[in-house]
Amino acid sequence: MISPILTLLLGTASLVAAHPVAEKRAVTQLDQAAFEEAQQRDDTATRAFSSVPIKTSDGKCLFADILSGDFRANLTPIQVGECSGDTGALWDVITAGKHNDQPGTMLIVNTLELPNKALTADKTQACFNFDPRRAAGNQVILFSCGGRADGGGAVTDSQLFPFTGSAGPLAFSPKNSAGTCLTVKGDVIDQAPCNTADLNQSFSFGDATAQPSAPAASTSVPFTSTATTTVPAPASTTTSDAVSSVAPAPTTSAIAVTTSTASASIVPVSRAGGVLNPSAAAEANPRDETATRAFSSVSIQSADGQCLFIDRTAGDFRELLIPIVLQPCDGSAGQKWDVITAGKHNNQPKSALIVSALTQGCFNFDPRRAAGDTVMIFSCGGRADGGGSVTDSQLFAFTDGETSLKLQPNNGKGQVCFAPNATGRLDQATCSDDPNQVFTFV
Repeated sequence: MISPILTLLLGTASLVAAHPVAEKRAVTQLDQAAFEEAQQRDDTATRAFSSVPIKTSDGKCLFADILSGDFRANLTPIQVGECSGDTGALWDVITAGKHNDQPGTMLIVNTLELPNKALTADKTQACFNFDPRRAAGNQVILFSCGGRADGGGAVTDSQLFPFTGSAGPLAFSPKNSAGTCLTVKGDVIDQAPCNTADLNQSFSFGDATAQPSAPAASTSVPFTSTATTTVPAPASTTTSDAVSSVAPAPTTSAIAVTTSTASASIVPVSRAGGVLNPSAAAEANPRDETATRAFSSVSIQSADGQCLFIDRTAGDFRELLIPIVLQPCDGSAGQKWDVITAGKHNNQPKSALIVSALTQGCFNFDPRRAAGDTVMIFSCGGRADGGGSVTDSQLFAFTDGETSLKLQPNNGKGQVCFAPNATGRLDQATCSDDPNQVFTFV
């Protein structure tokens, strides 16, 4: 008599025999109950495409092997191989539903269907997911939609991709990492800085091949990400949650970003995008002319008399993710700040936004980012495209008339204060009586 495990292996062998295997299988069988809990089909969802292949620029197909992840069919690599019609190579594109409440975005969901539900499950229902915390080469995976390993998640921007309704060719750029695009690397899908000239970043839904004639670039599929709490992320209490943070962007390569600016005026930037995109920066950082300002164009001094400063080229192509540093006071534009107590991005009494008069970006605290990189300038309202409203990661306790205070972000719950670190950058610290945590508007 053939054992259930052998039956399962035989039943899935045909799905992978013709395809390269990205890595050694993590499991020999699934935990059926855990699988069904983690991978639930959203029958309420709006699907732009159902059970279609995703093709690369050279005509290959993306597929999933249900046993290449964990016991829930999470952490599964997305593989690339010859198109065979296997159900592991079919995908749904969801534009609205339980795990997508963001207009202009999509989830990409695997629909691998196996014949013996008693042993496995009928469909995986796992989502494309980008997790920059994982090891290089293993950051693009399938994960439970909503971002929680047990299936209890709601919406996470690590699984949302800009989408205009086109079947392609188009680029897949996860919302939690502006300037990052999914790409073919060998026989798996990986990530790389977006490059419209790289055909490995071009994909199409359906039977049409993602030909090199006109891949959708970052200018036609806008990159969007969130700073921290605008889209509520599920609590990270499970053993293996998907990431929903804005990842540190690569700084080692400068990629071309199409703008109307002549090459002679290209401004290099340190983070994602490689060069400044003035139109994207203007969209991300509009000035709030309706705001109430307690102070305008003031300096912010530390206890030792230095001033907080930003270099607009130290962030990404939108002038976001800019570090805040301390340097001798010189009255330069990078040292000037507005303090906003009411406006489009502040509806909370006794609170203030601290806004760069140079870029119009806000102080922002994101504890999900790497240590030493949690305090930065980000688009006011918390969305990289400038479409955000109010986020507590940018609001600080403030009383009208006070000129000296601790910088305590509301999402730090009274435990986090800003202070200079050993490198001279503004960083987070546990609130205390340390005079270095006190700053003065001058």
